[in-house]
Amino acid sequence: MVRTLDSVSRVGVVGAGTMGSGIAQVAATAGYDVVLRDVEQGYVDDGFDSIDDSLGRLVDRGALGESDADAARERIEGTTDLADLADCDLVVEAVVEDMDVKRDVFDELEERVDGDVLLGTNTSTLSITRIANATRSPERVVGLHFMNPVPVMDGVEVVVGEKTTDDAVDLAHAFAEDLGKETWEADDKPGFVTNRILMPWLNEGIRAFDEGVATKADIDRGMKLGTNVPMGPLELADHIGLDVVLHASETLHEELGDRYKPAYLLRRKVDAGDLGKKSGEGFYVYDDG
Repeated sequence: MVRTLDSVSRVGVVGAGTMGSGIAQVAATAGYDVVLRDVEQGYVDDGFDSIDDSLGRLVDRGALGESDADAARERIEGTTDLADLADCDLVVEAVVEDMDVKRDVFDELEERVDGDVLLGTNTSTLSITRIANATRSPERVVGLHFMNPVPVMDGVEVVVGEKTTDDAVDLAHAFAEDLGKETWEADDKPGFVTNRILMPWLNEGIRAFDEGVATKADIDRGMKLGTNVPMGPLELADHIGLDVVLHASETLHEELGDRYKPAYLLRRKVDAGDLGKKSGEGFYVYDDG
């Protein structure tokens, strides 16, 4: 049995990249003390730089008071030692989207934290059940799939593994909602809800551009105006990262067959190093402005 929300005050986040730093930020902003861990100090420092930048933007927009931003930042401590998560009441893993790496993290986490601590994974495509089976207590492992960018996006997908208990699922929902998020629930099937539907949409948008159906601008404009989404498929792929889209598509292609086969142009862009906004060029070109 896992702890209840009222006994959670200290949260561990494993992985200080884009997702991990975002999760740490929203947890600290909600009043939790946070331990942010990565394998090298440089990664931890980069995570804090991202948090500082994000908090600064929220202050500039008037979405967060400066004193609240300072208080949130003070609640986060960084470390490279997984043992420093020993006194955490809930842990969220947000490392690279690789099954072996995640299983290794959970195997080690189980030795570090108490047996009633919820272990959440931020995976977007990988099996919760396989990750959980790296532990001796798979019943406390649950998917906590935050959307990117975490401080801005309102949703969290709660994913139920084969042995995940109702108590663990309830705490996952309650924790995410306490961070100001809305939740939905998915079974442990490839891609869950979001990526199972999103990846074919992105790839078909890329194929439509590659096959000359319309210009990239008109594909994105048509989808925004025609379906009331905030970004078209090419814009969104650039925002997510074309390498991330390719990896997720490859995972789903392996699990679910040819309807998830990555678009040829997507693979070519990644091979060329054009990864979207983070590299400065994807389907569009990005500058400092």
